[in-house]
Amino acid sequence: MFPFSKKKPLLDPADQERVVASIRNAESRTTGELRVFVETHCSYVDAMDRAWEVFHNLNMAATERRNAVLVYLATVDKQFALVGDEEIYKKAGGPLFWEKAAESLKEYLKNGKMAEGLVSCVDKLGDAMATHFPYDPTITKNELPDEIVFGK
Repeated sequence: MFPFSKKKPLLDPADQERVVASIRNAESRTTGELRVFVETHCSYVDAMDRAWEVFHNLNMAATERRNAVLVYLATVDKQFALVGDEEIYKKAGGPLFWEKAAESLKEYLKNGKMAEGLVSCVDKLGDAMATHFPYDPTITKNELPDEIVFGK
C-alpha cells in the first residue's frame, strides 16, 4: 500500500484569513478592487505576463472605475508581479510606486514570510487606492470577490 498524503495548502487557513481580512480592510476605504492570486508555478518566463493573463481571466479589467489591482505570486518558481488597471497605475505614481511596493514584498518573500508580505503589500496598495479612489458611500457594490484565488 502507498501512503496518501494531502497536498499542503499554499497558505494555511489562518494566513488565508489574515490576507483576506487585509483585502477587506483595504477595500473598505476605496472604490477600488484588489485580488490576490497564488499558484505554485508560473506558466510564463515573465511573471508580469502571467499576472496580466490572470488579471483578464478574473475580469478585473471590467471594473467600473478601472481601478483594480492584482497581486500575483508563484511560490515554487519564486516569482511575483503587481499589476494595476490603467487608472490606478497612473494615479498611484506610475512605475516608481509599483517598484517600491514590489521591493517591499520581495523582502518578505526572501525571508520566508509570504503571508506577512502579502498583508503588507495589500495594505500599501490599499493606501494608494484609498488616496486616489476614496470610499464613496453611494457606491456600495463589491465588484469582485475578496477571497484569495489559488491556481495550479
